[in-house]
Amino acid sequence: MEPMKPEVTTPNTKAVKPKILYYGTPVVLLNTWNEDETTNISPISSSWALGYTVVLGLGVGGKALENIKRHGECVLNLPDPSLWEQVERLAPYTGKDPVPDSKRSMGFSYQKDKFRVSGLTEAASVTVKPSRILECPLQLEAVVKHIRIPEHAPEFAVVETEVLHVHAHERIVLGEHHIDPAKWSPLLYNFRHYFGLGQALGKNFRAER
Repeated sequence: MEPMKPEVTTPNTKAVKPKILYYGTPVVLLNTWNEDETTNISPISSSWALGYTVVLGLGVGGKALENIKRHGECVLNLPDPSLWEQVERLAPYTGKDPVPDSKRSMGFSYQKDKFRVSGLTEAASVTVKPSRILECPLQLEAVVKHIRIPEHAPEFAVVETEVLHVHAHERIVLGEHHIDPAKWSPLLYNFRHYFGLGQALGKNFRAER
């Protein structure tokens, strides 16, 4: 007689087609270099890091992509949850003039001075021309290595960057070169809503303390 297998309860699922797949990724305030040698700020929510390579997803009609095609430097500023309102103040604006029809139809308007409308503070970078955002606990100076437009999604650009210099607020630094995960919480964009991290659950076997 075969042993009885434990009963497994399978959650009910449903096939869905969300309009967007922002399933919970960190917000990045991407700073790029304008033609007049000022800095543009673009809030983005599509990025991932592999070592010191950070891949970004950008819309092809935005000022950020236009700027990095012309000048291949940028700063990736990572806000914490306390900055969500400043991030949202930037959301309805574009640095592109005239405003593309696709953006205008979604309610975007032109704004040149993103620092003023957001209330964020500009700080000089060390290795690149675009400035940093002082309030963001992590600020990554980077250069653009590759830009690709997917054939199946020509409205987006996949941008590979190499991080050259990392600035971190002292309060989140552990020892000399480690970011303390107990003190650093990224601002998450979760299906067009803002969230912070919850309580820590545990750590990976490779985590250092």
